[in-house]
Amino acid sequence: MSVGVAGASDQDRLAQDFVQFSVDSGVLRFGEFKTKAGRMSPYFFNSGLFDDGVKLGRLAEFYARRLLGSGIEFDMIFGPAYKGIPLGAAVAVELARLGRNVPFAYNRKEAKDHGEGGSLVGAPLQGRVLIVDDVMSAGTAARESIALIKAAGAVPHAVALALDRQEKATENGVDVNHSAVQYVRNQLGLQVCAIARLEDLLQYLATHDSGGLGAHHERVLAYRQRYGVDEGAE
Repeated sequence: MSVGVAGASDQDRLAQDFVQFSVDSGVLRFGEFKTKAGRMSPYFFNSGLFDDGVKLGRLAEFYARRLLGSGIEFDMIFGPAYKGIPLGAAVAVELARLGRNVPFAYNRKEAKDHGEGGSLVGAPLQGRVLIVDDVMSAGTAARESIALIKAAGAVPHAVALALDRQEKATENGVDVNHSAVQYVRNQLGLQVCAIARLEDLLQYLATHDSGGLGAHHERVLAYRQRYGVDEGAE
């Protein structure tokens, strides 16, 4: 929780709670990590480490609370293979528990040629579809999901993420002045809802010195200053 942050809204507190949960779960770690873009990042978010029932259930609660507070309207959930599959399923279960029951579907990486066949599993894709994933690095997975959803005759409407890194995307190995989230929002026309953003992580580090976390603030801030996107482009 955002202890000591005067006037923090419920959504701000939700983000701070989520960062704390991610740190406690070992999902959010600090050190030196090489990103897909070849950058050396001072932090790493590995959602695969939400790896038991309690953690996955708590994660789904964060997604559901953020979604319900966002005002985003959607008719069903789509979980892109692979990480989006358990995430989407867990979020669908939590939303149902909170009284918002919606259909859920996911895709296979390779289409089956037996049984029900095809690459899509679950409820038929229809209406306004919410894509649930963990983070968005280049927007490639989102574009693939959008193509699948459109091909099925449904409307790709929004994306829910655990963490928005708020950093420049790369195209052909070159930094561009927008993030993957900004690209999906501004160029592809989808709403984007993230439980927390890099600025929430920085706020958390600035107000938590226990366990040596405060020492990471300057390194994460320097990374943000070097690779962060212009928020005016949002």
